[in-house]
Amino acid sequence: MEARLLQRELMELTARVLEEGVLDKQFLEIQTLRDEDNPNFPAEVVALFFEDAQKLINELTKALQQGQNYVDFGKIGADAHQLKGSSASVGAKRITDLCIAFRGFCDQLNVEGCCGCLQQLHYEFSLTKNKLESIFKLEKQILAGGGMLPGM
Repeated sequence: MEARLLQRELMELTARVLEEGVLDKQFLEIQTLRDEDNPNFPAEVVALFFEDAQKLINELTKALQQGQNYVDFGKIGADAHQLKGSSASVGAKRITDLCIAFRGFCDQLNVEGCCGCLQQLHYEFSLTKNKLESIFKLEKQILAGGGMLPGM
């Protein structure tokens, strides 16, 4: 596909993901950090986020599954706080918002609320990952076709 068409598709996809609230403007800030020497910088940052976020979500899942008799709300609250910070840093808005709600349920010692948030976190993590992977795939296609990415 021609680079211009791919660039347009990229702009539309990015706008749609922002409009849906999956991402926020922080993601656009990360995009501005790329340069000709490292056009994949945003993708690398986001890949690290996915890796760390998956570990934290796994920890939360394990803690809530094992904690049928006792839940360490301090520990899971700290994990949710860490996930909130890393998701905010890449602009993963829905994940950030869920982490805020999760922390609120931890403060209330509400296991059911935490479990509900965790289910939503699994869904939103998968959705966010798929959307970002689509964005980065388009970027690679644009670069491979000799096109330029925004901010370069």
